[in-house]
Amino acid sequence: MKYDYLVVGAGLFGAVFAQQAKAAGKSVLVIDKRPNIAGNVYTEEVEGINVHVYGAHIFHTNNKKVWDYITRFAEFNRFTNSPVANYKGELYSLPFNMYTFNKMWGVVTPEQAAAKIAEQRAAAGITEPKNLEEQAISLVGTDIYEKLVKGYTEKQWGRDCKELPAFIIKRLPVRLTFDNNYFNATYQGIPMGGYTKMVANMLDGIEVRLNVDYLANKAELDALADKVVYTGAIDAYFGYQLGTLEYRSVRFETEVLDMPNFQGNAAVNYTDRETPWTRIIEHKWFEFGTQPKTVISREYSSEWKKGDEPYYPVNDARNGALYQQYKALAEQEKKVIFGGRLGEYKYYDMDAVIASALELCEAEIN
Repeated sequence: MKYDYLVVGAGLFGAVFAQQAKAAGKSVLVIDKRPNIAGNVYTEEVEGINVHVYGAHIFHTNNKKVWDYITRFAEFNRFTNSPVANYKGELYSLPFNMYTFNKMWGVVTPEQAAAKIAEQRAAAGITEPKNLEEQAISLVGTDIYEKLVKGYTEKQWGRDCKELPAFIIKRLPVRLTFDNNYFNATYQGIPMGGYTKMVANMLDGIEVRLNVDYLANKAELDALADKVVYTGAIDAYFGYQLGTLEYRSVRFETEVLDMPNFQGNAAVNYTDRETPWTRIIEHKWFEFGTQPKTVISREYSSEWKKGDEPYYPVNDARNGALYQQYKALAEQEKKVIFGGRLGEYKYYDMDAVIASALELCEAEIN
């Protein structure tokens, strides 16, 4: 059988495209080299708890079209992301808000907090932030930068904050209110029953083959379809012929604990440089769990090497220029569409992945 589309990757981008293509009457084959669907949003049940195997994924969006689409495949709960920062045993609210400023400086009013940040920004002499350190100090002042930003960021990126671009931290929520909601999003939550169930609903009725390595069997797989939607790493597709794009990777140490509550929150970030992990996730709190046991994952950030799972693109000038060269090669591949986080070498929130896939479907299928 010849398919209209071969979709390489059963993550969010691939699942959205496959679902829309099938709905438009196209024949679709989805393949994935992993033994499971759902890509990095894959969840598996342990002790009745849906564990986020590849790191915490909290759905949030202001895009009503995306929300209306994704809620066709899952009911979402009311989970609100309110992480806690742990600096050597001192606990602070994330996002940075009035609770954070009160604990750090003893200030009580928004005016006092704003004045303290302005005073520290002026003392640092920053007008136009040139790097992440200067951007962070201009947003939250020196004290918060030193305790709650610097160590965590350097662990996560493996680089000094002065070497990192300012834009990485522009997303940082800073509020002169007592709002503990990390995301400023109209719609947010976790799919009840886990992400794997949601993606399975999206792929319902579509042929899926797992444990299939596309690049190792490219010629025979390409022959199965008129067009290929490729969501793997763009440099891997071209055999790294121009060089390797850099990523940060994450290693997880997950354990089941014979207690109902380890840390009382879904996410606790460890912001000092000495603690080797960046954060601990307690998975049951994503779905307000009442199980007698709990499951935690410590996250360790590392430099990516071939064979590791690529997570975050290192969006500096060198990698940006290299990606543009690969993109030029990709545009010459008439039968192949490159999409998603790895195919576009782009840090994507889940809602943006879905929006991008829906946009592609409108242009390509309809």
